[in-house]
Amino acid sequence: MKNEDMKKIIRMLVTVSGILLLVGIANHFRTKSQTTLSDYAEANPEIAYMIHEEAPAPEEEEKEAEAPADASEGKGDAETENETDQEEGTLKEVSKQEQDLTEEKGLPGSAAFASLEEAGDYFYSEELSEDLKHYMTGISYPLDDSDIEIRWENLRHVAVLHYNFDGEVTQGELVCNEAIAQDLVEIFFELFRNEYRIQKIRLVDEYKGDDVASMEDNNTSCFNYRVIAGTDQLSNHALGLAIDINPLYNPYITYNPDGTENVSPESAAPYADRTSSFAYKIDENDLAYKLFTQHGFTWGGFWNTSKDYQHFQKAQ
Repeated sequence: MKNEDMKKIIRMLVTVSGILLLVGIANHFRTKSQTTLSDYAEANPEIAYMIHEEAPAPEEEEKEAEAPADASEGKGDAETENETDQEEGTLKEVSKQEQDLTEEKGLPGSAAFASLEEAGDYFYSEELSEDLKHYMTGISYPLDDSDIEIRWENLRHVAVLHYNFDGEVTQGELVCNEAIAQDLVEIFFELFRNEYRIQKIRLVDEYKGDDVASMEDNNTSCFNYRVIAGTDQLSNHALGLAIDINPLYNPYITYNPDGTENVSPESAAPYADRTSSFAYKIDENDLAYKLFTQHGFTWGGFWNTSKDYQHFQKAQ
């Protein structure tokens, strides 16, 4: 056999061997999917020239596997746009609700109402709710009411607005006798319209029924089933027929035989001298004095043996 023929046979055998080798490698990777041809080529550089794989890098495969499917995939453009519009509409609706809630937190000013009828949502009287009765029982209303001179059905809950000392509109509430409930609604509405300043109007129950604590906090209050301080005589507050306005600036004063004074609350001593001029003082020129007396109340500032400048009461 010629040398030239022998070389051809050798080249053919090499080619066939290479093909068989590639087929074997391919079968190997079908069953061992973890290993790629590129990996094998790196481990066997002598046959790298025979391998041409364009598989994605392992990191890219992982990223593609982890990537969440697009929520809009498979949907038409119109459907996707419609969902977007609905989402925007929902956001607008929620935003409007939040705005409405924000506006509801605001309270109207003195110019908001031309009449008491228009202000009915803020100035009114009503029967006491069961929750309110439960709250007051054992504090301003006796736990044992077997010998009490007033009953729940004789009391009313009064809601009002007022301007506090910072000039802010604030909600206030009182419990009073039904006989003066409408008087208080009308009086406090006029005080509000004139932006009369009252620091607080809260139930005395917030002070555990302690009248001194309520006065020291300059709280305006009405019903409290108690006796007059230093006596066993029932106060008109116990009947819900008396109210104290800005009591810290308008104290209750009693006199001793030696001419000295007792000021209640004691912290109100700087305001015991009624010849002095200061803010929130109730006298005959004061709007509260004028309105209460017009409605048939008498003022404690006119009493002879004591002076109660905060106090207005009405006979039943």
